[in-house]
Amino acid sequence: MLTLVNREKELQFLESEWRANRSSFIIIYGKPRVGKTALIAKFLENHPGSLYFRASVESESQNRKDFQTQVAKLTGKSLRETADWPTIFQCLIDCLTKTKKIIVIDDFPNLGKSYPAFPSILQKVWDTRLERSNAMLILSGSPIPLMRKLTLDYSSPLYGRRTGQIRLRQIPFRYYHEFFDGRSDDELIPFYAVTGGVPKYIESFLGYKDIYQGIEGKILDTDSFLYEEPYFLLQKEVTEIGSYFSLLKTIALGKRKLSEIASYLGLKQTNLPKYLKVLMDLDLIEREVPVTETLPEKSKNGLYCLKDNFMAFWFRFIYPNRPFIEKGESSYVLSEVKKGFIQNHVSYVYEDVCREKVWELSFAQAWPFPIVKVGRYWGPLCGETDIVALDDSGHNLVVGECKYSSSPKGINVLRALQEKGEALRRYTNADHVEYILFSKAGFTEDLLNEAKENQTIKLVSKL
Repeated sequence: MLTLVNREKELQFLESEWRANRSSFIIIYGKPRVGKTALIAKFLENHPGSLYFRASVESESQNRKDFQTQVAKLTGKSLRETADWPTIFQCLIDCLTKTKKIIVIDDFPNLGKSYPAFPSILQKVWDTRLERSNAMLILSGSPIPLMRKLTLDYSSPLYGRRTGQIRLRQIPFRYYHEFFDGRSDDELIPFYAVTGGVPKYIESFLGYKDIYQGIEGKILDTDSFLYEEPYFLLQKEVTEIGSYFSLLKTIALGKRKLSEIASYLGLKQTNLPKYLKVLMDLDLIEREVPVTETLPEKSKNGLYCLKDNFMAFWFRFIYPNRPFIEKGESSYVLSEVKKGFIQNHVSYVYEDVCREKVWELSFAQAWPFPIVKVGRYWGPLCGETDIVALDDSGHNLVVGECKYSSSPKGINVLRALQEKGEALRRYTNADHVEYILFSKAGFTEDLLNEAKENQTIKLVSKL
């Protein structure tokens, strides 16, 4: 039986839709490798007799023949070779079952691209047949923009038919212990910095003692699927793959302002937004603004960053070094990775994990007010601040720093943070500030003692 991590809520939702006293139409979408097919397979374990069909990149006629073959095997009924989609679905509906029929079409965009009329055909099949037949139809696929266009957007023929949708996201760090049993946070952070929350990537690293062995075996090996993964992910979605690769590499190298990106690439700023929008639609990058901005969409302080840990790692360390890897110099590349891995990559991922932890603490009522926004601040007010969290009233702030280093942090770190907190309090007109410090190496005794006496200070060394 399949074991899934952090998918209980989604499985419960699918089960509730299956038990509903009506037909169900569910859309499952998300980035590639995030576990959509595994989720469906786990759900179907308890529902034998379901029809699972994976659409291919072949023609509509070949997909129809393959679908018809699976229907014939399930129902024991044969159809003429020229049967159309409605007829094939009707054959499936006419097959009597004691429970709700489940019909899954995985990789649905393959059909939508090869046969643009298919969403309209499926809409009619749903309206005239499936909706009245105690059925559960599940459409699943990537990429996110195309799945939205085919199933969720107002312009889609299927708009308004769904009874629910699941956007499957990457797995948060707090669940990593379920993959790497017995590993400490210190050991897991580097693995998370490379694999992110993508189950397929995580599973490929399970047998390695440390992250560098994993990088050598699973990324620097030219036969490994991860070595070519970004090409695979992007070549299906964009035509000018070189332009997008240049953009992603530039951002991964730390050029995050629009002006910096344009200057590094030798382009005009006006040439970049259309490419950046495509990457944002593909959920590969995001535009981040200081959390204190009241109109973020109009902010001139936006920075672009890669959302996916693996892509950030690959474009920072692997893509620029591909000539060496192709020449068999992977040991040299690994040595280069080791030089900058912690400072230029892991430390930033650690900050993301700490901000995620702030949400957890808020849900656990660690503060006497609920947090509604968590982010960063940068600007002339107080430089860079790793964590700034706001409540909905605007009267309370949580300000924090994240230190991924080998030495315990002391009072001087707290005092610098308190100066930033006071500046931010005045800027936001807040009445109260609480402080949180994250440190991989822990804290000095004097800081621990002060935190015991001051309830507005939280110290976190274990995530």
